[in-house]
Amino acid sequence: MALRDTHVTLAHGGGGRAMRDLIDEVFTAVFQPPGTEDQARLMTAALQEPGARLAFTTDSFVVTPLEFPGGDIGTLAVCGTVNDLAVGGARPLWLSAAFIIEEGCEIALLRRIVASMAAEAAKAGVRIVTGDTKVVERGKADRVFITTAGVGVIPAGVELGVAQIRPGDAVIVNGVLGDHGAAILAARGDLALSVDLASDCAGLGHLMQAALAAAPGLHAARDCTRGGLASALNEMAAEAGVAVEIDETRLPLRPEVVGVCEILGLDPLYLANEGRLVLFCPEDQAPGLLAALRSLPEGAGAVQIGRALPGPAGRVTLRTAFGGARIVDMLVGEQLPRIC
Repeated sequence: MALRDTHVTLAHGGGGRAMRDLIDEVFTAVFQPPGTEDQARLMTAALQEPGARLAFTTDSFVVTPLEFPGGDIGTLAVCGTVNDLAVGGARPLWLSAAFIIEEGCEIALLRRIVASMAAEAAKAGVRIVTGDTKVVERGKADRVFITTAGVGVIPAGVELGVAQIRPGDAVIVNGVLGDHGAAILAARGDLALSVDLASDCAGLGHLMQAALAAAPGLHAARDCTRGGLASALNEMAAEAGVAVEIDETRLPLRPEVVGVCEILGLDPLYLANEGRLVLFCPEDQAPGLLAALRSLPEGAGAVQIGRALPGPAGRVTLRTAFGGARIVDMLVGEQLPRIC
């Protein structure tokens, strides 16, 4: 091994031998992209299918702490980008990864993050094929920031989009909500919280393919990341011109998450998720969709939580356990900073 350093220095971003050693031993040796060019050359037989389209997305990831129960910033980077492609009906294929590294960051930490990314990419069936590294002075970053971009292929005939949502559609989530936000809050150690929670961070590409096969009429899907389920539903309802009503008694929430939220005055509907999505499908296809989701680990807790209504457009209502109702608005401000 040429790399003898234990911490990143400015020399590792200077373009010389130290930088080449860091890239070769920490990144390239794990991701194994084809060659050392500044671009990846991609080919796929899927694009030969008439009507197939490319999907492209990009995202940046910042989280404190960088490692937490259930994952780390590398897991987030791969899962987040895979999921952004998957909810549009694309089969994720390739990712790029760019790292902003603060001087003084432990190289052992970088190795763990890269290993997590490689493992998650293999699980999702994608390849990390190109990337970049930059080193900034001490105090100019929070050890590591990651930006990823992803490319996937949308097969012919798949037309997912919020504009497809219709009144009467079933609203379905694939599992318990709020685990990621609650786990990050507990992992920060700022509060004396002793809870056994892990992030729900997971790639949902295989789950979405199963959903499309089980419910050909699937209208739309969105992952519930920052702003949680409430923000996702508000965005989708407004764009689709429908109202949404959800049932409080059907919401899948762990008692630990509810307890943390009660102590801190938070609403679990706004907690971030990294392995949860919300789907809209015709009511008659909901049973088949639920069965397909529950057949996979990422969808074992799938449940229908409500339905789309004719209007007023953009309004999201929670039907409470006591028979009343309250408006669920978009998140104002922030509940948890540096969450994903």
